[in-house]
Amino acid sequence: MLKIRTAVSEDTPVILRFIKKLAEFEKLSHEVAATEESLKQTIFEQSKAEVYIAETGKDGAVGFALCFETYSTFLAKPGLYLEDLFVLPEQRGNGYGTEILKFLANTAQIRNFGRFEWSVLDWNQKAIDLYEKIGAKPQKEWTVYRLSGDPLKSFVNS
Repeated sequence: MLKIRTAVSEDTPVILRFIKKLAEFEKLSHEVAATEESLKQTIFEQSKAEVYIAETGKDGAVGFALCFETYSTFLAKPGLYLEDLFVLPEQRGNGYGTEILKFLANTAQIRNFGRFEWSVLDWNQKAIDLYEKIGAKPQKEWTVYRLSGDPLKSFVNS
């Protein structure tokens, strides 16, 4: 049976382990700069994100989700943005990803949020299939842009 709970500071090593495993899956390990200290500071001291741990009694922590609040000017309501969802490869196929999504959707609904949204890599067909199965719709007319690292610094200093 899957239990989803709010992470606490003592979960930081588990959170970092999941972040590194997710980065490895996404072929982005070289981009991970997070440390236990930086995660503790931003998640638990500054409350910049919410983290949920998915556990089974038999296997312990099998997945996690990290999300944060957004705001829709059109709806004049906050929303919930799912930054990361990860289930251990050996635990996939048990419905845990769906359960985590349902938990977060319920969280958004309880809080009277107008949206629950996330991004997915275009090559992650298994995730896309899951999202479409639960009724999520891709926002194909939108393209995500990002400034980070040296380009961000360059732009600020220009």
